[in-house]
Amino acid sequence: MPFRKIVTGKISSAVTRQIEELILQGVLRPGDRLPAERELSEAMDVSRPTLREALADLEARGLIATRPGGGTFIAEVLGSAFAAPLIELFASHDTALFDYVAFRRDLEGLAAARAARDGTQADHAVIDSVFHRMEEAARKRKPDEEAAIDAEFHMSIVEAAHNVVMLHMMRSLYELLVKGVFYNRAVIYSLPERRSKLLDQHRAIRDAVLARDEAGARAAVEEHMDFVAEALRDASRMRSREQVAALRQRHEQTRANKPRNRRAG
Repeated sequence: MPFRKIVTGKISSAVTRQIEELILQGVLRPGDRLPAERELSEAMDVSRPTLREALADLEARGLIATRPGGGTFIAEVLGSAFAAPLIELFASHDTALFDYVAFRRDLEGLAAARAARDGTQADHAVIDSVFHRMEEAARKRKPDEEAAIDAEFHMSIVEAAHNVVMLHMMRSLYELLVKGVFYNRAVIYSLPERRSKLLDQHRAIRDAVLARDEAGARAAVEEHMDFVAEALRDASRMRSREQVAALRQRHEQTRANKPRNRRAG
């Protein structure tokens, strides 16, 4: 449990400040459930009325949300930096897709370099742990599971960069990716040879970060995102070919079923 005892200042304000900091640092994430009131008040060593005052303030500012009979959660709205109309535009234009990949290439390259330089031993242990789960998912050959852990891996790199603005921006982008706004990540894992290359690329990112090789970490991310962009272009070309082929097939079926004119004789 990440909560600490409150020892100084106005108690309710200190409680509020601590929870705000945990949200800002990405320890508490959108959708996370807070401990029960009794458990949380004991962890922070404050009275329950004081805790309620702090939680009421956080809820009034939209940082947490209470669900009747379900507990108190970090507000889901914190996971998105984009308005719904803009999300719809993202989902319907290929320009946004490739700009998204290019933006990730630049920002995650920077994040990987910072993670190599500034990441703690604990950060690096998390990155290594997520990568080992990625290896296990690859052995199972389950694209959906591999894709989900892929997102976790990249976020573990961003978290290790220790930049809260970058953290929340990338979390918003990954939320759109998880929801399939930009593309279906499982498509990237659909071919066996691609799965092997992706695992090697993630291993290279992990190795460079853990070796504190800033330039190598950035280069490994850039190589990976270039590969993703090319895979998406391949998928787009294949969809176009399938659409044309389907039109030809439909036209051929129409011709085959059309009665032939017979000559009078």
